[in-house]
Amino acid sequence: MPALMAGVFFSCTQQSANGNSGTKIPETVTLTKDVLLDKIKGAWAGQTIGCTYGGPTEFKFPGTMIQDYVTIPWSEGYIRQWMTNTPGLYDDVYMDLTFVDVFDRLGLDAPVDSFAVAFATAGYALWHANQAARYNILHGIMPPKSGHWLYNPHSDDIDYQIEADYAGIMSPGMPNAASEVSDKIGHIMNYGDGWYGGVYVGAMYALAFVSDDIEFVVSEALKTIPEQSVYYKCMSDVISWHKQYPDDWKQTWAECEKKWSQDIGCPDGVFVPFNIDAVINSAYIIIGLLYGEGDFFKTIDISTRCGQDSDCNPASSGGILGTILGYSKIPDYWKKEIVDVEDMDFAYTTISLNKTYEMSYKQALQMIERNGGTVGASDVTIACQQPTPVRYEKGFEGHHPVELRRINKNIKDIDAITFDGTGVVFMGGVRSTGANARFGSNDDNSYVAHAEMYIDGALAESVDLPARYHLRRHDLFWKYQLPKGKHTVTFKWLNPVDNISINFSNAVIYSDAPAGVVHH
Repeated sequence: MPALMAGVFFSCTQQSANGNSGTKIPETVTLTKDVLLDKIKGAWAGQTIGCTYGGPTEFKFPGTMIQDYVTIPWSEGYIRQWMTNTPGLYDDVYMDLTFVDVFDRLGLDAPVDSFAVAFATAGYALWHANQAARYNILHGIMPPKSGHWLYNPHSDDIDYQIEADYAGIMSPGMPNAASEVSDKIGHIMNYGDGWYGGVYVGAMYALAFVSDDIEFVVSEALKTIPEQSVYYKCMSDVISWHKQYPDDWKQTWAECEKKWSQDIGCPDGVFVPFNIDAVINSAYIIIGLLYGEGDFFKTIDISTRCGQDSDCNPASSGGILGTILGYSKIPDYWKKEIVDVEDMDFAYTTISLNKTYEMSYKQALQMIERNGGTVGASDVTIACQQPTPVRYEKGFEGHHPVELRRINKNIKDIDAITFDGTGVVFMGGVRSTGANARFGSNDDNSYVAHAEMYIDGALAESVDLPARYHLRRHDLFWKYQLPKGKHTVTFKWLNPVDNISINFSNAVIYSDAPAGVVHH
């Protein structure tokens, strides 16, 4: 395989290393160091641009596409405006940087506990699987338990998917190396299909360094996912629908909604249009990549217009395409807004994009050498990897949501709750109730409620429920794998105080089969 010159990139349909033509990952690829750095910069820049572009629409279009007549704004100084005024938008980036920073400080062999503690004690707010994992870690439930579905009702959610870019960026041409990184870190907050979202995104980034064929990158990276998983089947369907409807991304979106839009785990996304599940949102990433056809705007625009988590999905598709194109080939219309902010630190960090480029570049060089490649004075030779599937995991096995029950009561006003099924999740939170209480005011509240849940008279959970939003338990109580049948649940609040309430909003009830409704 001849060396790649700066600005030149081989398609994977070129002559392969074994002399056979066709679509195949070569045994080795040689890149100049300038090209490698250009692609790393393109990855981070593309991710940041995509996140910003989708920011105004995030979760404003659940269960529906964003129609063409909806104008998505972009203007001079736009990224700077967001980074200055709404820096929390960039959780896609600064959460990646938590892990990049640990690798930078402690090296490639940093233990998982170092990543977990850095993540759990960071200053940013978290939601869903991430917040459930933070609570677990701060209460001694460490990875991989912190992300397992029995300990984390949000384990199928998108969380690691939006944070896994770094794993592929530091593993150019080495999808299996990216998977090894994701095995360690992705199980901090996710399991099963939720974990697969990050594995797949990492593999696409890794392959984007050594192939400019988007369809090949999307399809080949999927080989890292077990074929029996729901996640694999959905992505495989999207790839097939793209072939069937090559000029109509909306038809593929509609087919995906019909077949794959159901949510099982996330209590907030069951029985409602909201869906933060990794499966459907990953589908939107590759819809953007496949139908974007290498055009930067089309790619991030389509991923955005698929709806749901419409900043995270174009962040991923923009980052993957940015890796393929390289920083130098991202259109200036978009890139000039990146240039304007490259020395600004992301919120909750002391890390700018310029520093991120350097850190990821250094880590990529280390990973290339560790995995059989070589680093020379002006170029690198990557020992490319044929992707292999990670282990099979399935969360919520045998659990089907059968009822969303409205509770809307303080724990003091709940006598007993009965249900028929095999599992239950109780949603809600600890709130201040004083005259001046407002949303978010609990973040300075040091009070921690001590509460217990009893199922059929036996203690099922004894938990701490911090009033501080940053430290909250995302869901109040849950229990899976109960014997099928009728169950009675009661609660005790062991340390009640004035001006605090433990509010129950809803309960999601599960059984071993979907509910059937008979109309007479």
